[in-house]
Amino acid sequence: MKKVAVILSGCGVFDGAEIQEVVLSLLALEQNDAQWQCFAPDIDQHHVIDHRTGEAMNETRNVLTEASRIVRGEILPLTDLNVDHFDALLVPGGFGAAKNLSDFAYNGDPVQVNQEMFAVCQAFARAEKPAGYMCIAPIMIPQIYPKGVKGTIGNEPDIAAAFNRMGGEHIECPVSDYVLDQRHHLLSTPAYMLATSVLDAAGGINRMVKKLVELA
Repeated sequence: MKKVAVILSGCGVFDGAEIQEVVLSLLALEQNDAQWQCFAPDIDQHHVIDHRTGEAMNETRNVLTEASRIVRGEILPLTDLNVDHFDALLVPGGFGAAKNLSDFAYNGDPVQVNQEMFAVCQAFARAEKPAGYMCIAPIMIPQIYPKGVKGTIGNEPDIAAAFNRMGGEHIECPVSDYVLDQRHHLLSTPAYMLATSVLDAAGGINRMVKKLVELA
């Protein structure tokens, strides 16, 4: 059975991992007979957002602790992730990918990727093991892979331009599909960059995860 490492960035679309993307991803992995193990960096979130109002809250939360809520506690610190123990990598989106795993949300490009995240993702790339990124998470791809790497965040022109400025090649992609960079065994799908419902998001996520497991 294939084993897939899944990296989360907190809990909640505005300051952490997009919960529906995570659940859809884990469901798709199990439906394709793959095992999963979730990881998250043991760091403070960039900030905490009240998801009812969209306002910042005067409190501090831990990315690992918050992410554990989504997966019923089945999660380990990112420093425990050993690439040798896994066949593939999967990174769901949510603003946490652009706030906690990287600084894109508040500094733009060139993106600075969290050091632990960068080391793990580069290890999968060097080992030529397949990886899948969704939603806003692909904005980190040009900093992890060599120049010319292909990926998608959907069709948002400003983010696509940032992707290209960092040396990537952005490919427009509908929510129901994914982009495959065959040279780097790398997949990406827009998910909630374009999705308007859970069913909408599921289309591309299911297709990408199925292909990820096939490549693993």
